[in-house]
Amino acid sequence: MSTAILTGQPVPGSSIEDDLRSLGFDVRVAADAAEAETLLAGVPGEERVALVDARFVGHAHALRLGLTDPRFPLAAIPGAVTAQPAGRQALTRAMARENSAGGGTTLVDSLADRILTALDADGADVHRPELGSLVATVPADPQARNEARQAVTAVDDEAVRLKSAVKSRDGFFTTYCISPYSKYIARWCARRGLTPNQVTTASLLTALIAAACAATGTRGGFVAAGVLLIASFVLDCTDGQLARYSLQYSTLGAWLDATFDRAKEYAYYAGLALGAARGGDDVWALALGAMVLQTCRHVVDFSFNEANHDATANTSPTAALSDKLDSVGWTVWIRRMIVLPIGERWAMIAVLTAVTTPRITFYALLIGCAFAATYTTAGRVLRSLTRKAERTDRAAGALADLADSGPLAQGVAEALKKPARRLPGFATPAVALLGGLAVVLTAALTGFGGPWPIVAALAYALTSGLAVARPLKGALDWLVPPFLRAAEYGTVLLLAAKADVNGALPAAFGLVSAVAYHHYDTVYRIRGNAGASPAWLVRSIGGHEGRTLLVTVLAALLTASQFTVALTALAVAVALVVLVESIRFWVSAGAPAVHDEGEPA
Repeated sequence: MSTAILTGQPVPGSSIEDDLRSLGFDVRVAADAAEAETLLAGVPGEERVALVDARFVGHAHALRLGLTDPRFPLAAIPGAVTAQPAGRQALTRAMARENSAGGGTTLVDSLADRILTALDADGADVHRPELGSLVATVPADPQARNEARQAVTAVDDEAVRLKSAVKSRDGFFTTYCISPYSKYIARWCARRGLTPNQVTTASLLTALIAAACAATGTRGGFVAAGVLLIASFVLDCTDGQLARYSLQYSTLGAWLDATFDRAKEYAYYAGLALGAARGGDDVWALALGAMVLQTCRHVVDFSFNEANHDATANTSPTAALSDKLDSVGWTVWIRRMIVLPIGERWAMIAVLTAVTTPRITFYALLIGCAFAATYTTAGRVLRSLTRKAERTDRAAGALADLADSGPLAQGVAEALKKPARRLPGFATPAVALLGGLAVVLTAALTGFGGPWPIVAALAYALTSGLAVARPLKGALDWLVPPFLRAAEYGTVLLLAAKADVNGALPAAFGLVSAVAYHHYDTVYRIRGNAGASPAWLVRSIGGHEGRTLLVTVLAALLTASQFTVALTALAVAVALVVLVESIRFWVSAGAPAVHDEGEPA
């Protein structure tokens, strides 16, 4: 139960007490600052507490935004301030100081606003939500009160709340084909007590059923799969809109929303591949290639964003041109569509599944994603080369975490730390690229079971260690993690394809899925400012270079059938380790209470 302390003289006809109770607050009244401090001390430390001026006039949704968002330890709007347990000490300290300064006398001005000023003076991080047209004020006299009430009446609180549930920036398909009605589904869910986590789970189940329909290999199954995939996407949009509509953010919700999109899409790829196999067409290599390409696209997005998260002197002619293009309406939508974001991508997959074959679906997906990846990566390279920016230690640390270096690469990095400092700035991504190309091309150009992929994998371990031997602060160092992802996943794909036995590519699909989950999990931990995956986890699953070397050794020592079994066992082992640790983290109290706002591509 949360507690709201109303401070000051109650105003006849005010709805503030009813509004606070509707938001789940137990309301108590304090006539002066001394009594407010006493009531504050009596609220259990594990509960949320809010101080609200009794003269407050405003929309109920303004109070909801200011006082109930679980993501912020301290938050405030005019006339009201709140603290969760993590911010309680700062609030108590500010209250004691203000009470001492005011002598505990009857309140004249707003105690909540004075405490907010004191919190700012202490350097506390107080969240102030954007209210837009919503009203939140403490009128100084009856005339101002009447004007404020008129302003409240003039704005439809529910319309604003419903509009704010939809992301301000999204893809064309989502904006015009999904959100116009999914927001009403979100409101329907909120009014019936459903949670975003329940909707997220429903979206996952719907996608898994769609994958099962695709796996039947029949035309009816493909049509049903396409329809259900769109339904899953509608629910995927609804869960975020429900979270924003009702401010139901949670640690578990962050984990579910961050990971289920990937699980849904890649499970659907597997379903299409199984359906094609029932019809006599083996497209597992295409399915795995699509997953590799899509995952590497995401790593490009994540790495670039983390590299420039807090860069200083962030200027670039390319960025200026991009901003200018964004000022022209039609170019905005074209640029958002050609990167094939999740809405457009899933719509394309759904339609092609229903009316064509899995092979054609995967060809279209690979071509579209390859074009989108080329477009976005080229633009980001140009921005990086033309901008004058100083990257921080935090950015360098995030890129090093995204690299996922294991014991071999870390040992090389430590040994080559001094020589690496003398390399030119462009050398770091170039070394990562050349090492990755060496192992991938060797796997592609040699027969299955030869020793040369092992040699190339050892060289790859050396070059990847050299690539992270110095802080990743160069203009193009954000390319290092994508190059490493492409090298590892590509090697697994090619060796499985070279094995040329039933089950090898599905086993490789499972292994890449497990490793990709680990990499996505690392990304979302960093996004939540919770640090990367623990070092023991990275060591236990070998790091990218250790896994690459292990797969090449298995391919050299085992027969093709034995290699398939080994890949399957490795996939299961990696999946168990990373899933157990991920679940432990995301349901723990230390996980960030955030809600993923969706992928950039």
